[in-house]
Parts: sequence; C-alpha cells; structure tokens
Amino acid sequence: MSNPIKNLAGQTVVYGLGTILPRFLNYFLVPILTRAFLPAEYGINSELYSIISFLNVIFTYGMETTFFNFNSKLENKADVYNTALLSLLSTSLVFSLILIVLSSTIAAGLSTPNATYSSQFIIWCVLIIASDAIMSIPFAKLRSENKALKFSFLKLFNVVVNFGLTVFFISFCKVAYDTQDGSVLAEMYNPEIGIGYCFLANLIANLLTLLLLSKQILSVRFNLNTTLLKEMLKYTWPLIILGLAGMINETLDRIILKQLMPDKVAAQDAQGIYGACYKIAILITIFIQAFRFAAEPFFFGKAKEKDSKNTYAYVMKYFLIFCLFLFLATVLNLDWIKYIIGEAYWSGLKVVPILLLANVCLGVVYNLSIWYKLSGQTKFGAYISITGAVITIVINVLFVPAYSYVACAWATLAAYAGMMVLSYLWGQKYFPIKYNVRALAVYSAITILLYLVSLTYSGLESTWTKIILNNLLIGIFVWMIYKLEINNLKKLSSNVSSNN
Repeated sequence: MSNPIKNLAGQTVVYGLGTILPRFLNYFLVPILTRAFLPAEYGINSELYSIISFLNVIFTYGMETTFFNFNSKLENKADVYNTALLSLLSTSLVFSLILIVLSSTIAAGLSTPNATYSSQFIIWCVLIIASDAIMSIPFAKLRSENKALKFSFLKLFNVVVNFGLTVFFISFCKVAYDTQDGSVLAEMYNPEIGIGYCFLANLIANLLTLLLLSKQILSVRFNLNTTLLKEMLKYTWPLIILGLAGMINETLDRIILKQLMPDKVAAQDAQGIYGACYKIAILITIFIQAFRFAAEPFFFGKAKEKDSKNTYAYVMKYFLIFCLFLFLATVLNLDWIKYIIGEAYWSGLKVVPILLLANVCLGVVYNLSIWYKLSGQTKFGAYISITGAVITIVINVLFVPAYSYVACAWATLAAYAGMMVLSYLWGQKYFPIKYNVRALAVYSAITILLYLVSLTYSGLESTWTKIILNNLLIGIFVWMIYKLEINNLKKLSSNVSSNN
C-alpha cells in the first residue's frame, strides 16, 4: 500500500506543470503590462478578467464537479461524458449569442473618462469564456483518467501561446510603434486596441487548444440522455450558487470598485493598482489550484476506504503548513518582489499581506469542502459561499467609498475567514473529521508572530538588511515545523510501510 499523502503530493506536482508553471508565465506578464500601460489602462485588463472569471461560473454551472461525481458512481462513463459535454455546448452557444448582441451596450456601461472599453474587447472575452466552458469537460475527463501529463501539456501549451503572443504584441509591436521605427512590427500595432491585445492573445490560444482537443469534443453523440441530465442538474444547481457566491468573494471587488467610488477617474486607477497588487498575492492561489486539480479525484477515490477521514486530516495539516510557508516567503520578501509590478502601482502593496492571509483561509475552505461534496449535501456549500458573498458585499458597499481598494482586501479576508469557520462547524456536525485543530492554530499563530516581528524593523534604511533578517525568520519557521512534525512524519511513514 503506497503512502496516500505522498501520492497526492506527486499528483499535485504533476498538475502543477499545467497550473503553476503557466501561472508563473502569466506572472511574468505583470511587469511587462504594468510598465507598458498606466493604471487606468491596466484596470481594463483587471476588470474584464474578473468578469470573465465570474461568467465562467455561469457558463460551466458546476458541471465539472458534477461530472466527477457521476463518473465515479456510474458504469456508463461515456454517457456521463456525452451528457455533460453536450449540455455545455448547447448553453455556451446560447449565452454567447446573447452577450455578443449586447456587446456595445456593455462596453458603453463599463467605460470611464480615462478608459474606453471597446465592444470588440467584449466579444473576444465572450468567446474566451465559451471556449473555456467547452474545454472544461474534456479536461475533467483527462483528470478522471489520471492523465495528468497530457492535461498539464495542454494547459501549458495554452498559456505558452497566450504568453508568447502577448509579449509579441506588447513588447515588440507596441515598442516599435511607440518608437516610430517604421518597421513592419510598428505597422502591426493598433493603439486603439492597446491592452486589448491581451484578450486577443488569450482567444487565439484557446482556439488552438480547442483544436488539440477536437477529437474528444467531436466524439460527442447528439442523443442526449435527458434522464441523466435531470439528475446531473439536480446535483449541480447548488454548485452554481456556490460558484457564483465564490466568484463574488473572489472577483466582485475588482468589478464594483469603480462603481462604488464617487471619483470615476481615481476609481479606474485604483482598479488597476489593486489588480496589479492582487497578482503578487496570487502565489498561494496558484498552489491551491494545482492542489485542487489533484485533490478532487483523490478525495472522491479515497471516500470508500476505511481510514479516509484520517487521510483527509493529514492532508489538511500539511496543506496549511505549506500555505503558511508561502505566506511568509512572499510577505517577508516584498522589498524585492514588488519590482514585479511597475513603480506606479507600489502604493497598493499594503494590501498584499491581507490578501495572502485571505488566500490561506480560502485553501482551508477548499479542504473543508470535501465533507459536503462526499456526503452529497452540496446545498451546504451554497449556504457557506452565500454567507461569504454577503460579507463581501456588505463590507465593500460600506467601506469602499471611503477606503477604496483597502476595504476590498479586508472584505476578502473577512469573507474567507467566515466561510472557513462556518464550514468547519457544519462539517463536524454532519461529516466529522478529527482535524488537529490545536496544531493548525499553533502553526498559524507562529506565522503571524513571525510576521509581526518583521514589522518591528521595517523602518530600517538598508533593504538588504531587512531581506536578510526576514529570510532568517523564514528559516526559523521551517526549523520549528521540522522539530514539531518530524516524529509525526516518521510515524505516518512507518504505518504505511507496515501495511505494504
């Protein structure tokens, strides 16, 4: 019997090839874009990608998780795949046509005195969303078949093409146009598109990825199993609410920020600054996404085993430890990490620690969510996410007009922390798992304490001195975790060996 934690870690690393590496490539776009465009222009990118994330939930309506659930329970897996894919193909077509017809109205509604949203941008974004939705089921099928390498290759291909085209348009064509060098590259750049080249590059990458998945997509049979579809929709409707509420927590702040601020010019700039600083806090989110791709099929696959709940408890502990390490590694190295974004955006760095803590809470929420997914009580997931959404909306509406994007960051932390507590309490009632709460609390307290220690010498003039001292604190964290966990890891390893 192999070590389940080790197996999950291995799968997370493999899926990381398709999530972490691509995200890092996108990470490298941040310094390019924040130096090529002013905050107001970058705000267009931040807002529209937030809207894309929000609409992705509507276009996919939880069908990915629903596919995993029915695929693990039914013998006729081909029928499950066909039903899920045909459903998404149909609805994506309808949703896309509606939004494309309304594209000019949407663009006019989003535009501000210092930023024009083209209807062309809206159409490109709609096509990005539709192609993402269509690809979600073929990608889910690859995950269910444990074809992690193929999954990762296709994800990596998508982002490499997206990255390469964006760099080409911005770092070569735009630079040639700005310098008026008279080259072919300068003629290829249209300043009216500007930041819109990011959406065009993304769309081209999606279309090429769809082409590589064409065999799986064209295998769909146009004889819909309506009985199965009704059962799948019955399972998935709470996930739609959960997903929408989740997107409210994750992206609504960047969508409504300029709607809540009275000065629309300042709001457009704030939107760009907040969006750029949000990218710095995304390191933990990248790990969570890679973990999620590996964990969802892992959790469902372990559900029937006798010691499954003990495994889930171990996964939670070591997941949190790694997230806390990422928090410290990021926040204690902000003195040099800040150069990822342009200097015009540095005024927003104060929100990075808040957002990092929020993302740690989000990771815990995801781990806790397994209880209602395995027990089929997905309605509780909806209740939890709705609670977070209410917290997000209330704090943003009350405080954004006065405190701008700082209120957005605190709203995100409050929402995820509230969801975490609520999910734990309900989980212990309906699907009790003996998490080592004491250890989780101690490690979290150590992390916060070390961060507070770093603030005591944050006023030092020497940046290098601060960096050295901060990384010593990270070393102390690693040493303390090692001393506290080494015996547990040896015990876990020996227990697995004895079962071989």
